[in-house]
Amino acid sequence: MSTLHIPKAPARPGEQPDFSYLRTSPAGAVARPAIDVPASETSNLANEMVRVLDDSHRAVGPWRSTLEPELLRKGLRIMCLTRLFDEHMQRAHRQGSISFYMKSTGEEAVSAAAGLALHDDDMLFPSYRNQALHLLRGRVLVDLMNQCLSNTRDMCKGRQLPVMYHWKAGNIFSLSGNLATQFPQAVGWAMAEAIQGKNRLAVTWIGEGSTAEADFHYALTFAGVHRAPVILNIVNNQWAISTFQGTAGGEQRTFAARGVGYGIASLRVDGNDFLAVYAATQWAAERARSGVGPTLIEHVTYRADAHSTSDDPSRYRPKDDWAAWPLGEPIERLKQYLISQKEWSAQHHATQEEELKALVVASWQEAITYGSLSDGPKPDPATMFEDVYKEIPAHLARQREQWRKERG
Repeated sequence: MSTLHIPKAPARPGEQPDFSYLRTSPAGAVARPAIDVPASETSNLANEMVRVLDDSHRAVGPWRSTLEPELLRKGLRIMCLTRLFDEHMQRAHRQGSISFYMKSTGEEAVSAAAGLALHDDDMLFPSYRNQALHLLRGRVLVDLMNQCLSNTRDMCKGRQLPVMYHWKAGNIFSLSGNLATQFPQAVGWAMAEAIQGKNRLAVTWIGEGSTAEADFHYALTFAGVHRAPVILNIVNNQWAISTFQGTAGGEQRTFAARGVGYGIASLRVDGNDFLAVYAATQWAAERARSGVGPTLIEHVTYRADAHSTSDDPSRYRPKDDWAAWPLGEPIERLKQYLISQKEWSAQHHATQEEELKALVVASWQEAITYGSLSDGPKPDPATMFEDVYKEIPAHLARQREQWRKERG
C-alpha cells in the first residue's frame, strides 16, 4: 500500500539539536575546475561542499584565494556592522518604533563575501536578508533606518514593508515580498545586458524554500538556454519561516543539484566560510563574464534567529540549535583566521565593536529626527499621486489639487 511521505524536522522544541543529516566535505577537499568546465561536469560540486577554512582556522585547498588583509578586514567590519544594525532594529521593533524587521544573523558572509567578489556596477537582486550588500556598496545606516521607520526620508515613501530597500545609484534592485520574483528579474536583466554586448552581471539571492516557487524554475530555464551572465544564489539557512528545508525537497538531493539539470554549472558552498563564499562567487563571476554561462550556488548556512519579528522559532525548533550548528559562525571564523595570520587581534576587534555600536546609535538618533511611527514629522500624503505615471494624467492632477484644497 502506498503511503504519503511528510518531511519532518530532525529536532523539535525540548529536544537536542540534530544536524546528522548535514552532508559536508573536509576543508580543501573539493577540486576547483577551470571556469569553462561544462555544466554537466559540475554534478560533484553540487553534491559536495566547497570549504576553505578548516577547524583550526587555516585556509586550505584549491579554492583558497590570495586576498589582501585589508579586503578581509573590510569584510569582517561589514559583517559586524550588519549584525549590530540588525540587533538595534530588532530592539526598535520591540519598543514600537518600527512595525516589522528581518535579521540576517548567522548569514552575514553570504552577502559580504559575495559582494566583495563582484564589480560595483554589477546589478544585485537581493532577498530580505542581504542588508550587508547595501552597507558594502556605501549606503549609510541612516538611509536603511529611514526606510524601516517609513518616515519623511523613506526611499520607498512609506509604500513598502520595512527592509524592502532599493538603491538605484548603488545598482541594487527593489526587494519584493513575493518570494522568488527576483530570480526571473535578474535573468531577464542579464539577458538584456548580453544582447547589448555589455559585461555587467546580474546576481540574485533567494532562500531554499523559494526554490519550490514556479519563478525559480522559469528563471533556470531561461538562464540555462540563453547562457545568461547571472549568478543565482540559494541561501539554504535550513528554515523557510517555520518549515524545515526538507519540505522544499532538501531530503532528496542538494538544492545546488537542481541547476545541473537545467544546464547550469552548480556549486554547494559552506555559507559560513567567508573565504569559500568569496572564491565561489569569484569563480562564477569569471565564468559569466567569459560568456560561458550562469552558475547556481547553494550557500549552506543557518538562520540563527527568528524568520522575522512576526515569528517565534522556539515553537518549532530547539532553543539552542544555532550554538550546535556544525559549520560555526561566520564572523568568529573570519576573525580567528585574521588573528592566525597576525592581521587582527582581540583588542582590535573589541575596539571596532565599540566604534560600530556608536555609529549605529548615532545613525538612529539622526534617523528618528525625520519621523517614526509615533512621532512627527509625517510623510506628505500628497505623494500618493506620484510615481505611478511618468507624466501625471489630468484626472489625477485635478484630484491632487482638490485634495490639497480640502486640507487647506
